[in-house]
Amino acid sequence: MDFAAAKSPTRKVFAERMTARGDTDSEFVVFESDLAKSTYSYIFKDKHPERYFNMGIAEIGTVASAAGMAAEGRNVVVCGYGVFITMRALEAIRSFICYPHLNVKFLSSHGGLTAAIDGVTHQATEDIAFMTTIPQMKVLVPADSASAAAAFDIALDTPGPVFTRLMRDPLFELYGPGESFKLGGSKVVRKGKDVTIATYGDMVFQSLLAADELAKQGIDAEVIDFYSLKPWDQATLAESLKKTGALVVAENHQRRNGFGYEAAVWTLMNNPVPTELIGLEDTFAESGSYPITIDKFGLSGPKIAAKTAALVAKKR
Repeated sequence: MDFAAAKSPTRKVFAERMTARGDTDSEFVVFESDLAKSTYSYIFKDKHPERYFNMGIAEIGTVASAAGMAAEGRNVVVCGYGVFITMRALEAIRSFICYPHLNVKFLSSHGGLTAAIDGVTHQATEDIAFMTTIPQMKVLVPADSASAAAAFDIALDTPGPVFTRLMRDPLFELYGPGESFKLGGSKVVRKGKDVTIATYGDMVFQSLLAADELAKQGIDAEVIDFYSLKPWDQATLAESLKKTGALVVAENHQRRNGFGYEAAVWTLMNNPVPTELIGLEDTFAESGSYPITIDKFGLSGPKIAAKTAALVAKKR
């Protein structure tokens, strides 16, 4: 894998695009729960202070207030840490935003173990399960700057609630500035014939590392970036599995009730193939550097490669 290092984390790129859209679109406002520096929403505040509302450390109140303004016809962006948005404010999101299908968009930072150094309290490893389960919610997980900027545009232009999971730290750049993205889309970022690795967010890069390692073993892995998790691109997965006949889902999330469960059930019902789900094994992580932490909990490229190779051997 040979990619340029990212200069900005996806949380910052998303906030920068939000600010740029704010220059030409005066109809949306931004709500924050006293985390402006962490979510980079201060960039919007500095440019458009009259459309920025810091509601203090009170996520439920922030979401409820956002719902009230959205009910009056405004688009609202709510910014915060994923673990706080999806747990402290879950009832308000479900009942006040998703049930009435209001135009509230979520900038959700520190997804999964990308917040490794901040410890378990700030690692959102159950957020995908919550957000994909609530009816009417759409879910996006960009892997790099181009997809993060596009995610804001998709979110703002999509009717109803949209949740975008973003990273704490910059990783790598995968897509060029002219790349197009859409709700319900995916990208085949590496073609292969022996096994399909379905993934999203930071795990796209670990999966590509795994594919490099597998190639040394004579295993040709196809890697798909499912940057849209709800809705997700069933047609592309079906096409890939017809070719490879084996599925690995790698995600920086609890293995239980993540995208892997969704993809595995769909595969079982439509095209049963040998399947391996990689994620946190019903455990909390711990505080540490990102590379060391994801390796310890089985999410690094080498660990993905080892589990994938075992699955291919079983298939053969």
